[in-house]
Amino acid sequence: MLSPAGFAALHRAGEPLLLPNAWDLASARWLVEQGAAVVGTTSLGVAVAAGEEDGAGATLVPTFELARRLTSAGITVTVDLESGFSDDPGAVAGLVAELAGLGVVGVNLEDSTADGRLVAPAVFAAKVAAVAAAAPQMYLNARTDGFWIDAPADAGAAAKRATESLERARRYLDAGASGIFVPGALDDRTVAALAEGVAAPLNVLAQPGRSLRALGELGVARVSTGSLLFRAALAAVGSVLDEVRRGIPPGSTALTIPGYAAAAELGGGTGAPSVG
Repeated sequence: MLSPAGFAALHRAGEPLLLPNAWDLASARWLVEQGAAVVGTTSLGVAVAAGEEDGAGATLVPTFELARRLTSAGITVTVDLESGFSDDPGAVAGLVAELAGLGVVGVNLEDSTADGRLVAPAVFAAKVAAVAAAAPQMYLNARTDGFWIDAPADAGAAAKRATESLERARRYLDAGASGIFVPGALDDRTVAALAEGVAAPLNVLAQPGRSLRALGELGVARVSTGSLLFRAALAAVGSVLDEVRRGIPPGSTALTIPGYAAAAELGGGTGAPSVG
């Protein structure tokens, strides 16, 4: 397993870390078999597997149990904590300190609510500061959700959203965050502006049509798959089952990966914005 310092060293602008996200021990082990040095957890996958809604703070127990299983198996893991499972900065800090005790090397915390609202930056910065004080060795990836919960309609709106995201990022870094995560569908100009304006490693989601190298050239330091692999696994199950029905060789049919909302409904959720 990597140390927190070793994990942090993998974040290099221009040579981004590809971080795949697992939802159980089997998927994490499979990702390690595929060459992943570090595995993240996906809150959507964990929530749906538990029959819960993603992003609603309902999966503290399965999230913690998964972290325990992965670290016990010798897998280096960073954990998606949604918004921290509490509005109390001290409680969030206590949880992160427990995870650090298990050997978890990083966490994600997001600045939006289950119903798709951004919280006041000062409120989220207080959580960041509490976590940074309680677990200074932990890589704290502060996620700001302006592009995720309300996709901009045009270039002007995207530029304004980028400015807002950068303002939030600076506050979170001042509070002690290690890196900044800006999920959503981002054009090249936006990614480059964020990478230039964030004085820390920038994390984005995998972007359709752009390779890891292309994102690195824009200044990205980390690329996450979020809920994509979990949703692709659902697609594979449906595809192979259909092939069995039709009597054709498994793997012959192209996958149609369900969207976030369709997958979230399996856990009883409403499809409220989250990366998972």
